[in-house]
Order: sequence, then structure tokens, then C-alpha cells
Amino acid sequence: MAARRPLIVGNWKMNGLAASLAEATALADRARAQAPAAELGLCPPATLVAAMAAALKGTAVGVGGQDCHAKAAGAHTGDIAAEMLKDAGATYVITGHSERRADHGEGSETVRAKAAAAHRAGLVAIVCVGETLAERDAGETLKIVTAQIRGSLPDGATAANTVVAYEPVWAIGTGRTPTTAQVAEVHAEIRRDLLARFDDGAGFRILYGGSVKPDNAAELMAVPDVDGALVGGASLKAADFWPIVQAKGLQ
Repeated sequence: MAARRPLIVGNWKMNGLAASLAEATALADRARAQAPAAELGLCPPATLVAAMAAALKGTAVGVGGQDCHAKAAGAHTGDIAAEMLKDAGATYVITGHSERRADHGEGSETVRAKAAAAHRAGLVAIVCVGETLAERDAGETLKIVTAQIRGSLPDGATAANTVVAYEPVWAIGTGRTPTTAQVAEVHAEIRRDLLARFDDGAGFRILYGGSVKPDNAAELMAVPDVDGALVGGASLKAADFWPIVQAKGLQ
């Protein structure tokens, strides 16, 4: 099997106006000057997907959406279909982020349907899983993550069309990160789950997310089965994001 190519994705969440595209092009300029070993992506708010895709066309930085609806079209005011993201120039779409699960009540069945929609549209689904602090304190981390993996990944998931992102809910935006041993334990469990279910389970990329910063990225990405990162706030500025990219090494 070919080695898994690292993937570093920035999730801008509800941040960014038209002027913010300068940060995306600055990132592309850095990647052009020092070709990274990692595949790179940015997931801006929906208002910027088409403009960012146009600005980054022909560069080493792909573009993704932060969410999609399970259906291709219909009376769903305010929602965006995976096909619309594809049409706007997206390559990826995040599904099941903990903020969607918590703020919008999305369960794994919904996440599964959205991931299947991403596949239908020809997008790579970045499927997020992770436990709350209460669940970790109760010793239920592996149980919760395994259940989310089983419930959130459609049967049509492959290493080519799906990426898994482990984001401990209690670490997102808090400045707290798990120990490398804790990250290793969860990523190893996710790998076992993927191997048990999918013929190409060894090829799925598993990202770590949750307060990833320039000063902890190298340590986190040296952990076995950590194939890259899903980065929040530190991806908003190219100057902050680039050192995280470099943490996976340069060609």
C-alpha cells in the first residue's frame, strides 16, 4: 500500500470576509516557494468558497465547505448541497464537527447521510468524531469514538473519499490538548475500527484537531497514526498556519 499523504486542513468556522482571501493567497505563495509534503486545504465560510476556489486555482491549496445538506436540492432554506459546493470549486466538506453536533443537534445518522452526500457529489468527506470532557472523565472515550465511527461513516466510504478527524470536544478552542499518549490511544482505536470494517482501512487518513498551534503541532503530528491536522483559529493567518504545515516536513 502506498504511504498515506499527510493532510493539513484549516477550518475558518464563522470567520472571514472578502479581505481575508489575502491570507489564503499568502498561504498558497508559501506553498509555491517551499512545496510541502502535506496536502493542504482551507474550509472558509460558505460565502467565500467560490471566491477562494477561484483565487487558489492552480495552487497547492484546495478548498472545502464546513457543512452540507444530505439532499442534492429542495426546499431547505439556508442549507447548501454538496453539489453546490462542488460547483463552487470545493474539494472537501467537513461533516459532523462537534459544533454542528452540539449547536444543531446532529447525530451520527445525520452525519452519515451528509458524508454519503459528499461522496455523491465527488467531494472528500472529512468526518469528525470526538468525546466531551464528561465522557473522557467517565472513561468512555474509546466507546464514544468507536460508536461515532460506526454510525457516521457510510458503507461507501473509502480511503480516497473519506478522511477521519479526531477532535476531543474539550480541546477545541480551549487551549487544552490531550497528551500524546491520549492522542495515540484514540488514533490507534480509530485505525482498528477502520481496518475491521473497510478493506482499505489502512489507507484512511486520520487527522487530529483541537487547539493545534505552531508550538505543539510537531509533537502532535509525530504521534503514530496522526496523518495531519484539522486546524481552527491558527489557520486564519498564513503566518500561524504555515509552521503547522511545516511540522509534517517539507519535500
